[in-house]
Amino acid sequence: MVFSQEEVEAHLGRLEGWELEEGRWIVRKFVFSNYMKGIAFVDEVAAISEAFNHHPFITIDYTTVTLRLTSWDEGGITSVDIKEAEQYNEAFEKMRTE
Repeated sequence: MVFSQEEVEAHLGRLEGWELEEGRWIVRKFVFSNYMKGIAFVDEVAAISEAFNHHPFITIDYTTVTLRLTSWDEGGITSVDIKEAEQYNEAFEKMRTE
């Protein structure tokens, strides 16, 4: 089920760093202290994405990794996007504390 814009905004209020973009994406930029930490994060993102069988658009700009999520088949943001975003945030926090 696709969330309404109000529902997406409510979920994003509990998801640190994520924003609604163009009404159809949720997006977050993750910043790392060096390039290799960003690459290690992308490896974690890949594993999480495979487990969900739902994959984000990933952009790597040196120490910044940008993730964009949407559910194409559904035509918007769904609970899968929100759950994945939560796991990406958890992976990021874990890497920051190591």
